[in-house]
Amino acid sequence: MNEYDLAGILLAPLVSEKSVLIGEKENRYIFKVHKRATKLQIKRAVESMLNVEVEAVQTLNLKGKSKRFGRTMGKRPDWKKAYVKLKPGHEIDFSLL
Repeated sequence: MNEYDLAGILLAPLVSEKSVLIGEKENRYIFKVHKRATKLQIKRAVESMLNVEVEAVQTLNLKGKSKRFGRTMGKRPDWKKAYVKLKPGHEIDFSLL
């Protein structure tokens, strides 16, 4: 894949209290990724876009919540989350992004 295709893999970093604690403690960062992205594609996208070395990638497929919109029931879309573990000595500073 070229870098243009890899840019569409990572949708957004997930920054919350839990993700910041995991990042500081285990050198692991959480991203919202394209639903059909593979672990290898996620690894290549993080390495090329953020200039770090990735040790491991774990993914989760999350189901969208059912929500009421006025009288009708609706559903939020399903999405995919990736936990990216970096090699020792590498880190991502989200304040620079």
